[in-house]
Amino acid sequence: MKVAALGDAHLGRSYYPATRADGVNQREADFEESFTAAVDLALAQEPDLIVWLGDIFDHPRPTFRSYRVAQRALALIREHGVQVALITGNHDTPRLPGTGSPYSALSDSFPEFHFAHRLAYERFDLGGLVVHAVPQMLTVEATLEALATADAERSLTASNLLLTHPRITQVEPRYSDINEIEVDAGRLRSDFVLLGHYHFHAEVAERIWYAGSTDTFSFADDPDKAKGIVVLDTDTGACRHLALTGQRPLVTLETVEALGLSPAEVRALVLERVSAVPDGAVARLYIDSVDAEAYRLLDLEEVRAAAAGALQLKLEPTFTDSATLVALPDLGSMPAQWERYLDGQDLTGFDRERLLHLGHEYLSQAVESAL
Repeated sequence: MKVAALGDAHLGRSYYPATRADGVNQREADFEESFTAAVDLALAQEPDLIVWLGDIFDHPRPTFRSYRVAQRALALIREHGVQVALITGNHDTPRLPGTGSPYSALSDSFPEFHFAHRLAYERFDLGGLVVHAVPQMLTVEATLEALATADAERSLTASNLLLTHPRITQVEPRYSDINEIEVDAGRLRSDFVLLGHYHFHAEVAERIWYAGSTDTFSFADDPDKAKGIVVLDTDTGACRHLALTGQRPLVTLETVEALGLSPAEVRALVLERVSAVPDGAVARLYIDSVDAEAYRLLDLEEVRAAAAGALQLKLEPTFTDSATLVALPDLGSMPAQWERYLDGQDLTGFDRERLLHLGHEYLSQAVESAL
């Protein structure tokens, strides 16, 4: 059986203030276009099954706009007569079961498709292939229990495909994320395993793959690694990554080594670097060991004009005259610090879980942007 898999799409995510003429955030529109292109690419492979590996939405309460993008994609897949199996991820799973899920409404509209979104293991028998779906859970313990059930439910007469959305200990993390569930790859026992969560394609172990995301959301997502879909042939065991093309580039410009340079020399090098930004790109420029006064004298309007073709340009200076070292908290500990902070607050009249989730989400995006 041929299986085409899409990883994280994060519909509804937006970065930077740039908007299109219709008022839509440009990066949000970019991610929608990449997701739609990924669905088209998957259908072009003439698969028997398309799987979505979680975090199709960036939030468990997506906007109508994001919801319609996913809804139209499912309708297109139905028109092609292809089966669908999907799970939820750490971003689009509600933290409170009673709040409902966008996938509940989608499953009502597409009853012929297979949805695992109820914080429980689901088994889908597709003839020659049994899909074991472990969606995002609220705890590690619940995840391990579901994975054990998936192992016990494996078919002896058909191929078994496990779908889940964890952070695997054997893969180097790029940043901390909200509501992550970390498990060892040894817990993923199936003939084949397709994973969501990491935003780059990787083979974790034999017959265990991260599909990767459908776009590069930030510099933390390894912009040099192609984003796209994977196609798994369960008859041969071959898994191929197919890259999407034409996506907005994220560019790190050649660093300006400013130690000992005059303000005029710093200015000249900065303007030289930013003038090379490709049209429409998101770009960043590191200015290392720059004198604070030399940096202050930079005309930022002149810099922006030189990089007028860029969607976004960010300067990242480090200064030579910083005499005091400040101990910063570990980025991975920030969600826990936020939880401790909320525990000490009187939040009468407020939705504590909602505030907790929003804080985790904003911290995650801030960490991604910083990286």
